[in-house]
Amino acid sequence: MNSKVSALALGAAALMLAASAGSQTLPTAAHDYKAAPAGTYAVDAKHTGLIARVPHVGFSYSIFRFQTVAGTLAWDPAHPAADKLSVTVDPKSIITGPVDGFSQEIGDKFLKVTQFPAASFTSTAFHPTSLTHGTVEGDLTLLGVTKHVVFDVDLVGAGKGFRGPVIGVTAKTTLDPKLYGLPGFITGPIELIIDSEFDAQA
Repeated sequence: MNSKVSALALGAAALMLAASAGSQTLPTAAHDYKAAPAGTYAVDAKHTGLIARVPHVGFSYSIFRFQTVAGTLAWDPAHPAADKLSVTVDPKSIITGPVDGFSQEIGDKFLKVTQFPAASFTSTAFHPTSLTHGTVEGDLTLLGVTKHVVFDVDLVGAGKGFRGPVIGVTAKTTLDPKLYGLPGFITGPIELIIDSEFDAQA
């Protein structure tokens, strides 16, 4: 009898918790970069993905993901010229799929992770063209080589999230592999696609 009562009590508690979670007010993202107030933001690693689409001898694209990305954003929507972005990527964090040893081969042989333990991007200019679109120029360093690149950026959402102000974007650019000394069997531009959230810091 006591076990039945306990089971009923546990069931009722679970239902109450579920109802409480269901009634929680979800944040609403605005499609306007000005909805994120000025301040210092940091990359939310849990909600960030960096994908490289690399041509494979002209037959296909190999898809690589880098798992360790960190960065800070000095943000002022009223003065885009003052905005600054600095991002670092750990090339050892590359994931190439479920092929044993392939990730390490790419890292050691082609990205030379021991010699070049970090890749980085430092912005030089922000150019908003609408409330949800713009470009970010900057210097990208890979394999010890620094080249100027331009990211095409789409705002996904901005405003107050669960823990405070948030900016979420998708950014894309292409790299010429020859400029970075990558092997000749990469027969075309490498596509970089970044989906990221930036969280305001206290």
